[in-house]
Amino acid sequence: MSLRINDTVPNLEVETDQGSFQLHDWIGDSWAIMFSHPKDFTPVCTTEFGAVAQLADEWEKRGTKVIGVSVDGVEEHKKWKSDIEKVAGSKAGFPIIADSGLEVSKAFDMLPAEAYLPDGRTPNDTATVRVVYIIGPDKKMKLSMTYPMNVGRNFAEVLRALDGLQMANGKGVATPANWNVGDDVIIPTTVSDEDAKAKFGDFTTVLPYLRTTKAPG
Repeated sequence: MSLRINDTVPNLEVETDQGSFQLHDWIGDSWAIMFSHPKDFTPVCTTEFGAVAQLADEWEKRGTKVIGVSVDGVEEHKKWKSDIEKVAGSKAGFPIIADSGLEVSKAFDMLPAEAYLPDGRTPNDTATVRVVYIIGPDKKMKLSMTYPMNVGRNFAEVLRALDGLQMANGKGVATPANWNVGDDVIIPTTVSDEDAKAKFGDFTTVLPYLRTTKAPG
């Protein structure tokens, strides 16, 4: 069965270039982003890891941990990081899971159960391992994005989506298309006008079912 939004993510024991740990223990009380890759030393993935490294301060501001996944081993990951840091001009301080047995890729439904790594494999053999997951402190899947191998991921959008999730979480609002921090938010249709006034103060009725208000602090 597919891993869906609001499902609890598998609590796997993972091996990384920074040691082994249980995934839920590593997440702790933080938000977490997992981004997966079909092979080390591949050009698009190297630029993506570099982009994640460059955003280290932004992840920290948002109380968010990041972790990579690739279907090669720990030693390959350690060597690859020097290339990543050269491209990024930044330290890649996050761990990378060594998913050489495909346990993580299969548990997160990136690959079919019968998938295996053939001798002399290429990234095509694990092409669907190109996913971004945002996981909440409750260990539940909040968002997933899947990309093809020939399109680099937009981590500015991942950051924007994380901001939207953190705004909506526990504040009883939703975010509109292209929302960024500081923009107005949407009041859910389940909230009456009277309750909206009490909770949010002034709001704008664009349509009977579309009301906007300043983002809660």
